[in-house]
Formats: sequence, structure tokens, C-alpha cells
Amino acid sequence: METEIKTGNSIEFKAGANTGKKIELRTRARTIWGNFEEKHSDIAQFLVFFMLSNGITVFQMILMPILKTVFNGTGFIQTDFQIFPVGHNLDGSAYYIFNYPAGTIASGGGGGLAYFMAVQLTLGIAQVINFFAQRRITFRSKGNVWKAAGWYVVAYILITIGAAALQGLYKAPVYDFFMNQLALGSTGETIADLITMIINCTVSFWVYFPILKIIFR
Repeated sequence: METEIKTGNSIEFKAGANTGKKIELRTRARTIWGNFEEKHSDIAQFLVFFMLSNGITVFQMILMPILKTVFNGTGFIQTDFQIFPVGHNLDGSAYYIFNYPAGTIASGGGGGLAYFMAVQLTLGIAQVINFFAQRRITFRSKGNVWKAAGWYVVAYILITIGAAALQGLYKAPVYDFFMNQLALGSTGETIADLITMIINCTVSFWVYFPILKIIFR
């Protein structure tokens, strides 16, 4: 309900019982969460981290296909980007940490430098947002932001290298399954893009939480 108030020639509406109930519910929710956070600070912190991380993952899933489309329209798609060989695959070929052969994935390539740039730019933008969101909301850190940022960059580089090395194990099978075995073509490629992004974000999620607890202590 709303209470009508006449003022001169105009009519104003004052929030009534419904608004009051909403305010009461929000207040009650804050109180419940505050009590839970006080008793179980680590669990509450993890839950906030989890929700923010999922929001950022959704953001990456939206941004990645856009950037990939942009870079695929450039000459970077025909530029090999295969660096840091670490051993060999079962067929004897070199196993690269960053393995993006030239050519579109649909034509049997690895996306070339275009794919690498789309992935890394997406991750870079997401991690900048993640840094400030986690620092302010999850960990409520009051420490030196530049020192924290420095350690965050170090962690980001190491995690990115580790995730890239791991990607060599599942990237090709995922794309092959959706594009060829299910015969979904370009739709399968888009689905595979999202799947690989989710796997990458999941790995990063479990690694980042303990690291950020140290960085933002």
C-alpha cells in the first residue's frame, strides 16, 4: 500500500506497508549474515569469494567470444604462437605450454595468435576487476594496494602458465568432441570455447582463494 499526500497542486506518494516490510527483510537479512560472518568468518569469506568469482566467470564467458571474433578478423589468426616446449605428446610432437598453431580451429588449426590474444585479454581484464572486487568486498583489505597488486601480478603469471600447460591436455579433445563427434560445427566451437573457459576459471578459482588470503591479509 501507499499513502497519498497532497501538496499544493501536486500529489506525492509515501512508502507504505510494503516498503516497510522490504526494509525490515533487508535489515533482518543483514543481521543474519552479520551474525553468521562473525561466527564463521572463513566460510563467509569463501562464500563471498565464490559468488564474486562466478560473476566474473560469466563476464569472461560473454567477453571471450566477442574478442575472439574481433581477432579472428585480423592476420593474427594465421600467425603461429607456440612457445615454451616442455616434453612431447604421445605422437612425438612437442608439447608447448602455449600452443596455438596458425589457422582457424574449424580448419584444423589452433586459433593462432588471435586465439591467444583473445584468451589473455579476457583473463587480464577479468583479473583487474577481480583484484579490486576481492580486495574491497571479500577480504576488506586495508594494506598497501601497490604491494598487493605486485604479488597479485606474480600469482597471475604463475597461474596463467600452469593453466595454459594444463589446457594442452583437454583443449583438443573438447573441440573435437563438440565440433566433429557431435557434428555441431561453428556452434560446437562456441560451446567448446565456453567449456575451456569454465575449466580454466575453475582451476584458477581453487588456486586463487588461498593465495588471496595471504595477499590481502
